[in-house]
Amino acid sequence: MLKGKGIPIFITFLTGMIMIISFFIPHKPFGDIEKISLTWYSIIAGFTMLLGVDSLIGMHFRKLKRKDENWFFSLVLIIGFTATVVVGIIETVRFGTAFDERSYFTYIYNYFIVPLQSTMFSLLAFFIASAAYRAFRARNFDATLLLITAIIVMLGRVPLGEQISPYLPKFTEWIMQVPQMAAKRGIGLGISLGALGVSIRIILGIERSYLS
Repeated sequence: MLKGKGIPIFITFLTGMIMIISFFIPHKPFGDIEKISLTWYSIIAGFTMLLGVDSLIGMHFRKLKRKDENWFFSLVLIIGFTATVVVGIIETVRFGTAFDERSYFTYIYNYFIVPLQSTMFSLLAFFIASAAYRAFRARNFDATLLLITAIIVMLGRVPLGEQISPYLPKFTEWIMQVPQMAAKRGIGLGISLGALGVSIRIILGIERSYLS
């Protein structure tokens, strides 16, 4: 008799075994399991998004209630989120989709959300440049090799590199296709083997961190 944590562990084991069998046996009823699973995944992802929204709004409501530092930004987030959702619902009713060219939701998206995303990515560029500066300092042989390779690749990707030497873009392409690709594939194999090991541990009930 399954009790307590035994129920989700059994469901996980049963689901994992069914997915493995459906991968090797593409015939009915196993052939349709992948499609059904994707549908269920979409449904579950929708509910997890609601939980994420609830957590986000709840956290900012608490900051607003306690008048924590920068509470004004929490107020802006709550007002902006509420207004966007309300406008999206209204415009969906009016035009059948919130992204109609005539809808105010499209206006909010094009003139508020897109510029904010551009601002975020432009700030990330400065953070990346700062991190690259710290990482590329030639403190040892490995860091020096990384610094030289990065300079060659950056020069090979801009018109200035081709003016310096017509072979520089070709050498950059060789770096990206051979040494970089070898390292990338090695990392990918390591990630795949790690994911496989964790999946087996979860299916067999050895790894139970998802129950906490």
